[in-house]
Amino acid sequence: MVRNAPKNIKLKTIGVVHSPFHVREDIDPRRNFRPNGFSDVRGELEIDPAYAAGLKDIAGFSHLIVIFAFHKSGLGHLLVKPPFESRRRGVFSTRSPHRPNPIGMTVVRLLGRRGNVLRVSGIDLLEGTPVLDIKPYTSRDSKRGVKHGWMRTSVLNR
Repeated sequence: MVRNAPKNIKLKTIGVVHSPFHVREDIDPRRNFRPNGFSDVRGELEIDPAYAAGLKDIAGFSHLIVIFAFHKSGLGHLLVKPPFESRRRGVFSTRSPHRPNPIGMTVVRLLGRRGNVLRVSGIDLLEGTPVLDIKPYTSRDSKRGVKHGWMRTSVLNR
């Protein structure tokens, strides 16, 4: 155990994803490869009314970072085999849902807001995915000199 690290952290679900994807195979690139990614896929983030006040001023942003729980992933593994790869990689160098803590993030385009519902595109999450947090995507999130490690030659990074 790392010194001074809290042993347990409790998170609250603030909303749920509504998506055209209902099973993991729908978004698994090995089974359903999408050359343009998910940029054209539309969905909604339904925020619990108790947190709707937190959506104030969100309409001014074009993109959002969605922090979510991999609610249908299996046990975490430290070595995983990414799609289209023959070698196992360290889980922290991948986007695998099978992590020690089943937390993920994605960036979506905000299309509009209707009350406590955000209409988005670029959704790559399953129907019913628990939303843990939403943050605005800003210019400070775009970095220069990004290296892509082993992914530089991956089909998934093109």
